[in-house]
Amino acid sequence: MKAIQLTEPKTWAVIDIDEPGSPGPGEVLVKIQCVGICGTDLGGYLGKMPFFSYPRIPGHELGVEILEIGPDVTNVKIGDRCSVEPYINCQECYSCRRGHTNCCEHHQTLGVMCDGGLTDRIILPARKMHVANNLTPEQCALVETLAIGCHAVDRGNPTSKESVLIIGAGPIGLSAVEFARLSGAKTIVMDLVQSRLDFCRENMGVEHTILAGNGKEIEELEAITDGQRADVVIDATGHNGSMTQALNYCAFKGRLVFVGITMQDLQFPHAPALHRRELDILASRNALSKDFTRIINLIEDGKINTDPWITHHTTFETMIDDFEAFTRPETGVIKAVIDM
Repeated sequence: MKAIQLTEPKTWAVIDIDEPGSPGPGEVLVKIQCVGICGTDLGGYLGKMPFFSYPRIPGHELGVEILEIGPDVTNVKIGDRCSVEPYINCQECYSCRRGHTNCCEHHQTLGVMCDGGLTDRIILPARKMHVANNLTPEQCALVETLAIGCHAVDRGNPTSKESVLIIGAGPIGLSAVEFARLSGAKTIVMDLVQSRLDFCRENMGVEHTILAGNGKEIEELEAITDGQRADVVIDATGHNGSMTQALNYCAFKGRLVFVGITMQDLQFPHAPALHRRELDILASRNALSKDFTRIINLIEDGKINTDPWITHHTTFETMIDDFEAFTRPETGVIKAVIDM
């Protein structure tokens, strides 16, 4: 069976792997229908993702069909279309026992720390399948991206009387936009690229946007927030400079959520920016099972419109040739998917 492997940064190989066999207790055999490409995949390709290991078969944003179920599996049936929760947790560590499965102490993300879905068929834990028979395969693959933003917004916990500033209008930032808007909070998006801000206005109904890089960001933010700045700031850039600057956009008693990941150190001015405003700094990692269920329901109910999200398609056969272009902002990629 063929698979695509990232052997080292910027080096792909088509390899032969063993057939997966039949699923055991608690497992399912799935057919991969669609694979989403996200910032983690791009970071792994560029050598900028700290959790990525090589060689690795990528693929963690998955839309799958159930081909076979293990003897004790009851939550899915053969033929079900599912979105995959790709965070394989041990179920036994302190974090898992407290329900924090997203940050299991022995966590393995498919396609990042262990091999993922860039192949024809794989065996997965049945407990990580989320039935979504009313969604298309590409919508199923999109659920994981949306779940990252859902969890990040939950970490910031905005109310309808507050404002949320999302820095970075890539896929993760856009997923946070969806849930900031659903919270009823005033939603503001900041990015260095005007076309991304235009996308937010035209396709996601975001009224307030700020073009970064002109030195007037705080002035423009205060104009939008009656001088208070943002109650919740979500930095989805993964850029250490942006993440450091993000404290300055927080209102007094604000919450700053880092959902983007950097390999660089962060340094903050303590007294004027952090202590005086008594800010909360929060990390947001992965998502929870309940987020997948919620997102599938929201898509089914029409409360999340997935139409603008999928901007580029490729196939298993053409992905290697196409992938480099997906790393370049000028390509205009919001979400690229691999049709298997």
